[in-house]
Amino acid sequence: MDRLVEYAGPTDTGKSYARLTLNSPHNRNALSATLISQLHQGLRDAAADPAVRAVVLGHTGNTFCAGADLSEGSAASGADPAEMAAERAREMAALLRAIVESPLPVIVAIDGHVRAGGMGLVGAGDIAVAGPRSTFALTEARIGVAPAIISLTLLPKMSARAAARYYLTGETFDAATAAAIGLVTIAADDVDAAVTSLVADISRASPQGLAASKALTTAAILDGFDRDAERLSADSARLFVSDEAREGMLAFLQKRPPQWVSQDRGGTV
Repeated sequence: MDRLVEYAGPTDTGKSYARLTLNSPHNRNALSATLISQLHQGLRDAAADPAVRAVVLGHTGNTFCAGADLSEGSAASGADPAEMAAERAREMAALLRAIVESPLPVIVAIDGHVRAGGMGLVGAGDIAVAGPRSTFALTEARIGVAPAIISLTLLPKMSARAAARYYLTGETFDAATAAAIGLVTIAADDVDAAVTSLVADISRASPQGLAASKALTTAAILDGFDRDAERLSADSARLFVSDEAREGMLAFLQKRPPQWVSQDRGGTV
């Protein structure tokens, strides 16, 4: 199996943290089933290592994560589209919950583009650092769907006004704006230096102290998963198999405006 997520523990890094690196450049680190599975495994490996005090989730290339892999399974023979969509929604909800539930602090290190489902990973992290090359956008509405599952981690972090604006417009914003609206913790000129400083501080804490302290900050988010994850998964699956979503995703893959965008006004996903 291709390694789409690279794992480096304390033995490899010489530090007290594990690094998970999204390394699927052919699809801009899109959330394929394989990448999601390997992220799960990396979180489990980190939690099982007593030398690990934190997890740093980073990326190769100029894109942190482009969101769902829209091409995955599109040509699968005999596959039921509704069931495939439901399964993808459940997989995404389970991944986000695994990040939130991890007893280890998860630091998201970004210096590239983040789109759609990738935003959910940012929201799930305990601390997020974004560099000067970072850009963010929630483009789901432009292809006929909605940021349903990732709302579980985004809405508790972003201000209500900002969520409404960026959910509805799909516009792109930078690291400074992301910090101002609560999506990221720090907009840094040097992501590596900022992460190194954070890990050094975290490493002074005990495993028990870290786990208990993190649990205080994530309890309300996990309550949201318990209350809403099943409903949002169903909503996401329903939207993904709709006629509008099929047109929106086809337009995206064909690099053309969808039918609901007038040609004279332009418009791109």
